[in-house]
Amino acid sequence: MHPLVTSEHHGLSVSWKNWPTSSLRGVGRAPLAPRRGTDPISVDVVPLVDLGSALRAAQGTDPAAITDVMQKLMSELGGTDVVVYLVDFAQTTLEPLPDRSTHANVAHSEAVATTIAGRAFVDQRPVTAERADGVRVWAPINEGSDRTGVLAATVPEATDEVLSACSELGLFAGYLIATLARSTDLYNLHRRRRSLSLAASMQWDLLPPLVLKTDRAAIAAVLEPAYDVGGDCFDYALNDTALDLAVFDPVGHSIRSALIAALCIGSYRHDRREGHTLEQMHAHLDTVMTREFPDHVFATGQLVRIDLNTGIMSWTNAGHPVPMLVRGGQVVKELECPPTTPWGLGHLIEPAGATTVAVEALEPGDGVLFYTDGVVEAHRPGAEQFGSERLADLIGQHSSNQLEPEEILRHLVRAVIEHQHDRLADDATLVLVQWNGPRPH
Repeated sequence: MHPLVTSEHHGLSVSWKNWPTSSLRGVGRAPLAPRRGTDPISVDVVPLVDLGSALRAAQGTDPAAITDVMQKLMSELGGTDVVVYLVDFAQTTLEPLPDRSTHANVAHSEAVATTIAGRAFVDQRPVTAERADGVRVWAPINEGSDRTGVLAATVPEATDEVLSACSELGLFAGYLIATLARSTDLYNLHRRRRSLSLAASMQWDLLPPLVLKTDRAAIAAVLEPAYDVGGDCFDYALNDTALDLAVFDPVGHSIRSALIAALCIGSYRHDRREGHTLEQMHAHLDTVMTREFPDHVFATGQLVRIDLNTGIMSWTNAGHPVPMLVRGGQVVKELECPPTTPWGLGHLIEPAGATTVAVEALEPGDGVLFYTDGVVEAHRPGAEQFGSERLADLIGQHSSNQLEPEEILRHLVRAVIEHQHDRLADDATLVLVQWNGPRPH
């Protein structure tokens, strides 16, 4: 039995004739298991998700009809009362997508921190609860590594096979949403608890997924205030053995800041894809900023490249707060790199100084926390700042609890927001990179 299943019964009696043959082919065929209390030759057959059938069910559908597709696929498992939840931009609430079906209970918003649906989202595994009409299952929805939401349905019994199928459908729903969202605004709109500012809307459209996980590395990021962010941004790319990362903090908190961020991200992506070195990308950012914003507008930030075979991290710093090295569940030091002036101000110094590329040898399991000044400078009027020491203490506390990187950041940003009574005066961005070690031969 699955550890979260509360039902005492494990078998689900299903006749062959009730299932389409496509569900019993290839990956759609479940292992055969003896039915309890019967002749051992008798078996129960529970079809798992057939990828071909799932893709055909989704093909040609309205891009906003993800719930209809999931209802059709869940029905093959005997699932009813299907609800698709998407997490909001602040990652605090799961919002149900509207659909045309009837429900045993009207779907409503679910808090990530205090509900069963939220538990499935946080723990990233199916969670169940007994109901009069069966077992309610909540399974995480992911777009690749990025946590997107939760798929909920009521099934006759929550056997291991059914829970596995629900998990597979959650993965399929994530990839389907990622594809369909390119041609509809509805998924973006249903993730909003309130209106995004124009600057925030521009920022979110710039960003890569908030989470990336592979066998060699993981990245997680969080930005606040999610609905009014106005400048802070980041970007990354995993290309074979190199993991590239950039963090930017443009001056101000406005549409102009968002325009600066767009220029920084655009210049960085262009140069990275052209195969330029960190020094070249760093210098070009200053040149581009000076040319396009000649009135002393600037951005601070860092460019990072990690060799995933060796763990060697090379990085440059443009007047930005230095990152923290997390090892063995605690912050062991702040990394050092002589900074240049912020991008856009290099022309004010004659002669221009050379860009220093700092090098740090990471050990397997090490994490590096990058952040913007809005994190450590957060404070209420007349009160003390959040500070780097408090940040280091908290990341050590949550890292020692062996939480996933995205969960560590969720706790950290919540502490920053609470320190300022839920009213941030500046953008606060955190990016946590973890190197897991080289790929085994």
